[in-house]
Amino acid sequence: MTTSTAGSAVADNTENNVRTKSSLATLKGLLPFLLPYKKQFLLAGIALLVAAGATLVIPYAFRQMIDLGFGGTGDKSIKHVDLTFLALFGVACILGIATAARFYMVSWLGERVTADIRNAVYSHVVTQSPQFFETTQTGEVLSRLTTDTTLIQAVVGTSISMALRNGLLFIGGLVMLFVTSPKLSSIIIVMLAAVVLPIVLFGRRVRRLSRDSQDRIADASAMAGEILNAMPTVQAFTHEQIETSRFSSSVESAFGTAMRRIRARSLLTMVAILLIFGAIVFVLWLGAHAVMQGSMSSGELGQFILYASIVAGAIGALSEVMGEAQRAAGATERLLELMSVESPIQSPSRALQLPPRTASGSSLELKDIVFHYPSRPQMSALAHLSLSIQPGETVAVVGSSGAGKTTLFQLLLRFYDPQQGQIMLDGVDIRQLELHTLRDAIGIVPQDTVIFSANAMENIRYGRANASDAEVIAAAKMAAAHEFIERLPGGYQSFLGERGVRLSGGQRQRIAIARALLKNPPLLLLDEATSALDAESERLVQTALEVAMQGRTTLIIAHRLATVQKADRIIVMEHGHVVETGTHASLVAEGGIYAKLASLQFDIFE
Repeated sequence: MTTSTAGSAVADNTENNVRTKSSLATLKGLLPFLLPYKKQFLLAGIALLVAAGATLVIPYAFRQMIDLGFGGTGDKSIKHVDLTFLALFGVACILGIATAARFYMVSWLGERVTADIRNAVYSHVVTQSPQFFETTQTGEVLSRLTTDTTLIQAVVGTSISMALRNGLLFIGGLVMLFVTSPKLSSIIIVMLAAVVLPIVLFGRRVRRLSRDSQDRIADASAMAGEILNAMPTVQAFTHEQIETSRFSSSVESAFGTAMRRIRARSLLTMVAILLIFGAIVFVLWLGAHAVMQGSMSSGELGQFILYASIVAGAIGALSEVMGEAQRAAGATERLLELMSVESPIQSPSRALQLPPRTASGSSLELKDIVFHYPSRPQMSALAHLSLSIQPGETVAVVGSSGAGKTTLFQLLLRFYDPQQGQIMLDGVDIRQLELHTLRDAIGIVPQDTVIFSANAMENIRYGRANASDAEVIAAAKMAAAHEFIERLPGGYQSFLGERGVRLSGGQRQRIAIARALLKNPPLLLLDEATSALDAESERLVQTALEVAMQGRTTLIIAHRLATVQKADRIIVMEHGHVVETGTHASLVAEGGIYAKLASLQFDIFE
């Protein structure tokens, strides 16, 4: 590394978001991911030592060449020059092989450890309850999985090796500087120390501007992400120009902050190079005078210059590495923080088993359930709710928005636990069941249908991963999805697009129904399962659902009361309470809330 690049590296380091020394201790959190690869680290360390040793030999060889070769005449001097160059080539071969081996091993370690971290973080995140995602943005999790792990990859795959290599070169080069000329070495160290201090102090302003620049870029990115995800709404309200202007203003703000950072950074780099280069030139000027006075040989001066270059290069590289390490420490801290989050919904240490499945489905009982969402502790979603459902019974749950219908389904799936009360499935408290056991016993068609970026076959097979193609097709036929899937360009192999953009709302819902039917659970939850269907599709799906409900317990949430008239029982909820219970006919006769809803809806359609 040249003196100018060493000075630039020092300037780079001052620009980094420097944390306290204690923050580097967070890198210890990577040890569990590093320890399985001790052998690879040992091999990389050996290659590192060999490469550093070969580098430190080169200046001494140049000294021998200058003093003993160029300083003499005759066959002996020529022979010595030949041997010196041959030795130099041998050292270069060793250096090349060792460097290549080191690069391969540390790059492998960086990729392997990063992959392990990503897998560990992702595996941990997917076990979190919905409560976690109420307070954590998905984009933040993705950023930690990508940006933060990339920083760690740079440290493990490059920076650790560079730190050790340049640490060895710095120590070895410094020792050889003092061996070559203790006087000049002492002067250059004192001068460099005096030069670096003002550079570091000036770098604080650059760090602040760097943080401001990153904040402005993040603001622009967040705005762009929000608008791109809502593009149909933006275009429907003809806000394209307004949003373009907002984004342009945000980008210009980021540009202005970035230019202030660049100007300060440019000045800092210039000062760093001038001061460091000036200090080294001054010392070399002293060395040149020493050669002229005969107190130092030409070879010794050449050796001193090379070792000084090695030391300067090592300082610059260590500055870069320190900056990378500090950024990686922050990234590690964020990842470990994510890994330390424990879901409040856990499987019990000694789980119970559900009794054998019966031909009629599962029984369900809710006892005095009180629940409020963690993000809304002052608002009760369910208040002292008690409910008993017999095996094979079809129960419809109706009520206005916010009555607690969807919350009931979330508690049944144990996405949350109630603050009070018990939920019994086939006589077993669901908190005493393994989460997989509980959720395997429940099939759900959610109100917001989720379609994955895969083909139709795999989207339906999501209901049961080991299902055969014939079973998938049978479920699609039951859900009235087979015909439209067959009409797709690739049939069941057709890619449905991100979030199912190639399908209509009704088609997406039928895919979701087929997925639930393929699972074949004893308890089926239908959350507005036919809300997005046209009249013809609704008739087909309703017929299919009536067949699917045979032999299982079914809970139906519906705003459209025409879909629940055949239910064995209808429960009307209001503000987390059950306020009415009965059949369609009996509830209409009572003249209560349900009767008013029915009158309103059926009057509209008459």
